[in-house]
Amino acid sequence: MSTLSLFKWRHFLPEIILLNVRWYCRYALSYRDLEEMMQERGVEVDHSTINRWVLKYAPELDKRVRPYLKLTNDSWRVDETYTFATMSPKSR
Repeated sequence: MSTLSLFKWRHFLPEIILLNVRWYCRYALSYRDLEEMMQERGVEVDHSTINRWVLKYAPELDKRVRPYLKLTNDSWRVDETYTFATMSPKSR
């Protein structure tokens, strides 16, 4: 699907839509937080509209970005400095 056809007949610019979807997926922001951030920038958009954008465009973004992500090793280890730092003072 071409980029132009993805945003055909949309009221908002593709940059606004992608910015909101990217911020929602990347950071721990709520739809209402994004609505408020857009209002501060002079863009009136409802949180339910942002929700619809995320549902529609997030899978497409994932599909397009996935080939460029670096492969990671799925093994991990926790060392004693991490577990010691998370223990409460009473249990030491």
